[in-house]
Amino acid sequence: MSNMMAVFLNGIAQLEYDRNKLMPDHQAAYLDKMDAKMDAGIFLDGEMIANPDLNQRTRFAAANLASALKNSDESMAAAMCSYMAIRMPELKQVKIEDDDGEISIELIFDEEYRKQVAVDFTGLH
Repeated sequence: MSNMMAVFLNGIAQLEYDRNKLMPDHQAAYLDKMDAKMDAGIFLDGEMIANPDLNQRTRFAAANLASALKNSDESMAAAMCSYMAIRMPELKQVKIEDDDGEISIELIFDEEYRKQVAVDFTGLH
């Protein structure tokens, strides 16, 4: 079983998170701060959720991750990816599709991530 989680945007791997690597204390503290902020409630799918459960928090993080990727906000994307990987260890893949601004997000729990392999076409004639 892999301890990797991957984030895809339109079918292309954007981020990988290896749960086997230790998280620095300051990053763990940041995740705790995120949880504390979410304790006050989150806005998800057009409604305010006063006491979000773990699934709702993960979907909220995924929506923020999609926004961060779209806006090339690498630090926010990394934070959201870390949050989902650490708080929901059974999550294997996050698949984000952006169809002209229409965003859909799928959380995958039953399909291990396999690294994509780059193919070098420069040597082909």
